[in-house]
Amino acid sequence: MKLYKNFNISKNHKKSIILIGNFDGVHVGHQKLFKLANSYKKKFNLNIGVLTFEPMPKMFFNKDKKNFRISSINQKNLILKNLGVDFVITQKFDKKFSKIKSNFFIKKILSKKLEAKYIFVSNNFKFGNKREGDVNQLIKNEKICDYKIIKPQPLILNKKVISSTYIRSLLEKGNLKETNKLLNRNWSIEGIVQKGRQQGKKIGFPTCNIDIKDYVIAMPGVYAVKAKQKNSNKTLKAIANLGYRPTFNQKKILLEVHIFNFSGNLYNKYLSIELVKFIRKEKKFKNVNQLKKQIKNDLKIAKRN
Repeated sequence: MKLYKNFNISKNHKKSIILIGNFDGVHVGHQKLFKLANSYKKKFNLNIGVLTFEPMPKMFFNKDKKNFRISSINQKNLILKNLGVDFVITQKFDKKFSKIKSNFFIKKILSKKLEAKYIFVSNNFKFGNKREGDVNQLIKNEKICDYKIIKPQPLILNKKVISSTYIRSLLEKGNLKETNKLLNRNWSIEGIVQKGRQQGKKIGFPTCNIDIKDYVIAMPGVYAVKAKQKNSNKTLKAIANLGYRPTFNQKKILLEVHIFNFSGNLYNKYLSIELVKFIRKEKKFKNVNQLKKQIKNDLKIAKRN
């Protein structure tokens, strides 16, 4: 899969199927969309391309949305590759790009630069300066720009529209089981192991500390997880605490992972942590002994998952 950082794509990727969106999490609703796109790919012998933006426009316009992502850029690209995508254009979303007129975006970018043949967008897609452009404007330009707009219906399960927003709300409520079902995989956080204050080690439970950066903050608490090093197929069972460690009066949220039956140095290593089961909410203990007693109970549960 080819990655582009602007609209100057190669000739063999012009005249393709283009899907526009954030595709954060690439959930089952997105997966249904890509299944449809693949049927067009097969029928018309065309490539599939994704046009996405960094940072996500909602994060650009709302600077307070620091913890928002379901998946990192790398995670998203890997999933898109597995869904049959041939190339991804990750356009930098900045002040200059946000002021582009909708008509310019259609005629100069989608039509002239990309020469798109089929464009997949959601029905509520807005674009251009002050969100002036919409799907109706795209449809009005179909003939003059020689493309066809495809706007599939959203996936609805149990009377709920499956969206990235809905999945973020599930994570915030601690509903990991439903989240993993709607992602069609275990939700995971990736990051580099940092050296912490060694508090876990002092009480007999050494942990790998991972800064969650701009991932959405799931319900703070204890989780049964699986840990995997980059470029390794070996998955290790573990337990993790996602939270602020109130017993030690910490302010910054952190993912602390204790890997079972493991000895070795993982500092500065890149780890992927799959969250398998939510065990309990984070809470403050009166003393370290109470915390240690609770951790032993948590470990028994985590080892069964």
